[in-house]
Amino acid sequence: MNKNNDHIKKAVALKYDERDNSPSILAKGKGYIADKIVQAGNNEGIYIHKDKELLNSLMKLEIGQEIPPELYEVIAEIIAFVYRLDKEKGEI
Repeated sequence: MNKNNDHIKKAVALKYDERDNSPSILAKGKGYIADKIVQAGNNEGIYIHKDKELLNSLMKLEIGQEIPPELYEVIAEIIAFVYRLDKEKGEI
């Protein structure tokens, strides 16, 4: 039996509001829970970003915990990208 965790689906959902200091972990999980997180995002039309290295860093955090400063730049780039997508769709 293969016990390699790299093949288990993982997902993290972030929450960010301009009033917050930084984005925080809204939900995270593996397997069935990861599927439900992705499904909820898809149902709401939320952009799903795939980055294995970032995912592994975020999985180490607790739900409700703000992202650490070393992830600010990459998360800011994703938020800016999503903002541009929403603007192009006329959602902002």
